[in-house]
Amino acid sequence: MKRMIGALMLVLAGLLGTAPAAHAVTPTEVVVEDTAGVLDQNTLLPAVEAIDFYQPTKVAVYTYNGSASANLNEEVLRFARAQHPEWLSADGQKWADGLFIFALDPVGRWVGTYMGEDRKIPLEQREDIQEATKELFRDAQWTDGTIAGIERGAELINRPWYRSGAFIGSLWAAGIAVVGFFGVRFGVRRQNLARARREIERGDRSYSNVSMDLDATEVNANTIPPTSEFGSLVLEKYRGFMTGYTEASRLNSRVHAMSEKDLKRGKNVKTAAEYARMATELDALDDVIADTNTFLNLASGWERAWDRQLAPLREDLDGIDSLIDEGPESARSAATAASLRSFRDRTQEQLEDWAAGLADGRTTPDRALRLVQDSRSEFTELLKAHADRVIEAYAKTSSEKDKMREEMDEELRGGDRRSSPTILDTVYPPYMFYSAYSFNAGYSSAQSSVDSSRSSSSTTGYGSSGGSFSGSGSSSRF
Repeated sequence: MKRMIGALMLVLAGLLGTAPAAHAVTPTEVVVEDTAGVLDQNTLLPAVEAIDFYQPTKVAVYTYNGSASANLNEEVLRFARAQHPEWLSADGQKWADGLFIFALDPVGRWVGTYMGEDRKIPLEQREDIQEATKELFRDAQWTDGTIAGIERGAELINRPWYRSGAFIGSLWAAGIAVVGFFGVRFGVRRQNLARARREIERGDRSYSNVSMDLDATEVNANTIPPTSEFGSLVLEKYRGFMTGYTEASRLNSRVHAMSEKDLKRGKNVKTAAEYARMATELDALDDVIADTNTFLNLASGWERAWDRQLAPLREDLDGIDSLIDEGPESARSAATAASLRSFRDRTQEQLEDWAAGLADGRTTPDRALRLVQDSRSEFTELLKAHADRVIEAYAKTSSEKDKMREEMDEELRGGDRRSSPTILDTVYPPYMFYSAYSFNAGYSSAQSSVDSSRSSSSTTGYGSSGGSFSGSGSSSRF
């Protein structure tokens, strides 16, 4: 092996003797337009700003909530024309030089990559960038997936010839094996280090919040009325709070004792991720404990705590028109769609009465929470019925129907990942309540699976509004 490596190094030295040096250049600028509201910019910006490109490159990130049938390429161009004309060339027919745009539609399940003519790469390499994100995006890890895509873009855009697959492929088989082994190993370890650092930073933010609020959390827990139906359920969660905090403290000490070499190992990335998960869950739980105490005792500020309990229901009511419009034409006028609209109108009228009942004593906090629970449970049943209707309308075969049901059920039972935890979401499992957001995501994912099986999932066109625009770019489903 040593002789093989030595011989390979001699060959490489001869081949690279006249090759220009590859420079590492961090982005000249990073612009984030997160209109979908799914990215953690505290994590995203430092990570992207540290990525090395081969040439000075401006990175733009754009997210929006679209639909499975939308054209992400057309939407990115529309947004650039309206909000960022500097992303376009002087004649408006291509993307500006030195620019790399990464786009994401988390609802429509589209990911796109676009670049100036001096940063242009072949379609198969753009698809390579998109593929690097999809496993993370399918798990709703929007920030990590975006970082992974931009990292892969930096590896491919303006890549020197001697780092190309064609060049490496010209070496003999043993050399390929050696270079491949060390190259893959280096890439994996570098990615492990970056992810471990992100997880530790995420965990530290939550762990710090929990530690600062530790005394207040204990006071809040001790004053939650144990005779309350929902108070007793939250207190059951609190009994495991200190055990969880002790474990999070142990993990905090463990990950901060790790060297950079340690953090490159896969098992330690998992440890860092477990630390972040535990810390963020504790951070959410201490907020719920505070709200439970304030609301159940109708203490000062109970109105704000009550608004937070209503937030998921309000989001669902506001999202009903969107989820109906997302489905096939025949499902929009179905009885299930009418039932959803009727539920929305009736429940919106009741919300004001519930608040008034709490204020004048006609309704107890437990009774109010029960009303919210009943409404969210009713909404869940209505969503199940409407999901069946849109599947029947879209799928053409029994196998497509089965696939769509599987995809939608997985997303719906996962709960609404956008919402901050409430008392109900804390004391009940995530599959207890379905949400409008998870319905849209589930339908888009199911539709994507069916569409992918029917035809190619990649598109390069800019739609009817694109005109003669011919900038380099493409998008694909995940």
